[in-house]
Amino acid sequence: MSSMDLRQAFAGLLTLSMFMMLGNMIKKDHFDYPNNDVEIQATEVYQRESVTVTQPSLATVSHLSKKPFKKNEKGLKPCWNPPSALKQEEQSKGYIIFSLTNGPEYHILQIADAVVVARYLGATLVLPDIKNSKSGYSMNLGGVYDVENILNKLNGLVKVTKTLPPQVSTRNTPIVRVPNKVSEDYIVKKIKPIYKTKGIIKIESNFPSRNNNSLELLSCQAMFGTLELKSEIQEVAESIVQNLQTWSQESNGQFVAVELRTGCNGKDESGRKQCYQGHEIGEFLKKIGFGQETVVYVTQTKWSTDLNSFRYMFPKTYTKENVMSATEKEKFLSSESIEVEKAIDFYVCSQSDIFVPSIPGGLFYETVAGMRIVSGKNQIIVPSEIVSSSASAYEYMSPYVTKKNHFAYKCYC
Repeated sequence: MSSMDLRQAFAGLLTLSMFMMLGNMIKKDHFDYPNNDVEIQATEVYQRESVTVTQPSLATVSHLSKKPFKKNEKGLKPCWNPPSALKQEEQSKGYIIFSLTNGPEYHILQIADAVVVARYLGATLVLPDIKNSKSGYSMNLGGVYDVENILNKLNGLVKVTKTLPPQVSTRNTPIVRVPNKVSEDYIVKKIKPIYKTKGIIKIESNFPSRNNNSLELLSCQAMFGTLELKSEIQEVAESIVQNLQTWSQESNGQFVAVELRTGCNGKDESGRKQCYQGHEIGEFLKKIGFGQETVVYVTQTKWSTDLNSFRYMFPKTYTKENVMSATEKEKFLSSESIEVEKAIDFYVCSQSDIFVPSIPGGLFYETVAGMRIVSGKNQIIVPSEIVSSSASAYEYMSPYVTKKNHFAYKCYC
């Protein structure tokens, strides 16, 4: 054999060997990289698993659920007919006065009680001021709410005046405590005799007592839609909601509003949790499928150290201070009263994609739930201490929605 033939045979053998080696490498589905590259690859696989398995995105929550996560629905319509106007003979010469206290969740119920009492007695309702029970600070109703809207909503339902006539004195005005959702029977027996004697009374709603309300449709008309924020506060609250919605859409999710109360803890006599702290709600949300990309709004104005553990789980966590502009913060977060801050929190929780209360039996939760049910925003999740590994968000939907046992369902159909 010639030297040329030997060289050709050797070259062919080398080519065949190279194809065999390439085939083995392809069967392995990867090439053999240096050790430092292998470590990087292993780290990336771990990170993908941690996001996919232990912290799935909010967008995948419905796929993890045994039942699909309930979507927000269309708003409901009132079950009542417009009220008949008060006849002249039904109108008395007396007055009902009252104050709004403790935050929007109380204000809505307090004005409903006042309207029910005034309507039944034929009394003129005097628009209230707003008092902070802790500081004793008082502010005008128009400092938070749209007064003209209140007057329009109550027109025909009850006679209303912005202020008492100068000749009417409030000295020695009797204070009458009434149960929330006051009944006709209670008005007749407890309130009417005092009113007929004095001609003016100041009422204070007593919480959490509730009566079987035979005047519930009247209460409905006064409760929903009467108290709306004044325009400049409304604009700020709406801009907060819009910003949070935009940021959540960028991560293909929905934004969650979480009611947080500082220093809450403890259990009731039955051993049930009364209030959840920030880190407890964070752990709960993580277990039922909310991921690190979830946008969260918490009802605290300024950042505090007790929120650090929550932000560790959900880095996109915001307070009012984080979302509002410098001008808005200077105007609305430096006031002596915290009533504006409470009103903004209430609005954001009522308008968020998902709402999570910290106090399962609390009035804030109940009232926000009512506003959300009426507007069709049914995504309300109630925390739990015990969460199974296969738990889904749907399993913790508020019974107000799943059982339709909220007062709002008596008002709206």
